Amino acid sequence: MSNISVKTALISVYDKTGVVEFAKGLTELGIKIISTGGTAKLIADEGIKVTKVEEITGFPEMMNGRVKTLHPKIHAGILADRSKPEHLSALKEQNIEPIDLVCVNLYPFVKVTSQPDCTLERAIENIDIGGPTMIRAAAKNHNSVVVITSPGSYEYILSQLRENDCKIDASTRLLLAQMAFKTTAEYDMYIQEYLADKLPECPQAEDFSPFPASLLAHFNKSMDLRYGENPHQKASLYYDSKQVAGGWADIKVLSGKELSFNNIVDANAALELVMEFTDKPAVCVIKHTNPCGAACDNDIVEAYRRAYLGDPKAAMGGIIAVNRQIESPLAAAIVDSLARWGKQAGSGAFFAEIVIAPKFTEEAIEILTTRKRWGANVRLLEVTGWDGRNKVELPADKLAGWDIKRIRGGLLTQTRDAVGLNEDQWQVVSKAKPSDDQLADLRFAWLVCKHVKSNAIVLAKDMTLIGTGAGQMSRINSAKLACEMAGEQTAGAVMASDAFFPFRDSIDQADKVGIKVVIEPGGSKRDAEVIEAANEHGIVLIFTGTRHFKH
Repeated sequence: MSNISVKTALISVYDKTGVVEFAKGLTELGIKIISTGGTAKLIADEGIKVTKVEEITGFPEMMNGRVKTLHPKIHAGILADRSKPEHLSALKEQNIEPIDLVCVNLYPFVKVTSQPDCTLERAIENIDIGGPTMIRAAAKNHNSVVVITSPGSYEYILSQLRENDCKIDASTRLLLAQMAFKTTAEYDMYIQEYLADKLPECPQAEDFSPFPASLLAHFNKSMDLRYGENPHQKASLYYDSKQVAGGWADIKVLSGKELSFNNIVDANAALELVMEFTDKPAVCVIKHTNPCGAACDNDIVEAYRRAYLGDPKAAMGGIIAVNRQIESPLAAAIVDSLARWGKQAGSGAFFAEIVIAPKFTEEAIEILTTRKRWGANVRLLEVTGWDGRNKVELPADKLAGWDIKRIRGGLLTQTRDAVGLNEDQWQVVSKAKPSDDQLADLRFAWLVCKHVKSNAIVLAKDMTLIGTGAGQMSRINSAKLACEMAGEQTAGAVMASDAFFPFRDSIDQADKVGIKVVIEPGGSKRDAEVIEAANEHGIVLIFTGTRHFKH
């Protein structure tokens, strides 16, 4: 492929950003402009000479604009391969003018269908037909035609035309063609996703599954990351094109060095946990996706103090997540952790990789970012569109609400674990009954346990995480580990298990350390033995009926 000369350009755009300046630049280079509808009017109103499409086709725009460029005199002019004499001969015989540059962008289907009140009828009218057809035709014939789909390309193309005697080189045309097919592919993907969401409304779709036979998904690149799980791995962050509420498209990095893969995985785990709590201020500290500290309290500073003291050594280099705006008192408590509590806990120098919250005051940002030892590096992440008090629900029947894991040569998809406090299913199966204070701790422990890697055991007291057993190969080892971490605090604490107890040994372990309230899903073949053990020890035992494995 060689350079091609641009003599005639067709411009038909919905997004008219910069189009007047672009058309003016083309005209100054002596390039003829053909245009449609509103685009033609805008260009003409600026005193730029333009030929309307209907003057080329001999047909007016029809059917409310549905048909205007769908005509042989337009598409033959775009599709003719200039390297083939027979194509040029056909153009001459039919008196068709070659079109050398096609500048098109599309109806705003995504923007329109993102509006809560969008009807199916309105969505259908915003499906562009002529635009994608011209884009695909020009991209296919990029050997002979320049195709532009983004206002961001205007200035570069004008500079190339000015510097190269109205010629565009082959590599630029190939790049623009790739961008063009990407544009139409994404556009069609949005449309099919929207229509797929409507399928459950069809009477024929009674057995509709949210998981299609072929998975088409679209994510936008947000940023390249410092590295992946390890420094020798490269990584990047993509966010859901539908901009999930409280999702990573809405998270702003206010300060600090670049994020790594692990930073984001841990920050996401922290965010998911504190989002479980809406009624009270909550703080959690995450290390390697597991909570090493968590607490709820009416006083957010006290919640932080108790969360941090849950395991100060593990909190070193962890992720702090808060479900309320961070103001000066909390910011001061975070940076003063070593002076106020660190010596007592023997934690050494304390720092946090990330602090994530719905919002930060300017004073809090200054406090958090000016500490000499770590302030310049700590990342402050603000989750816009979430105030900590509103429950952020994701649609289980749509891609935005799926949990997706990559496996070798494939994907695993599942709906998210959206079950929280399913108290309507809880059953007290022991003779002993819980007090109101114990129930408050059970609710807290159950929600925290949901976010711990299985096998998971959580101990809590006064709505504070005091011991965690995460990811052990046997449940009794998780129970022993949680009790060891809690130390002398176990008396009067509650125990939560993400899955049923296969044996009574975890109940016996609870009794050894003074735990008198246990919550677990139930469902084991040995449930009767577990209940008998609870009754022997005078332990309150509650079955939730719901398991929360996290792998």
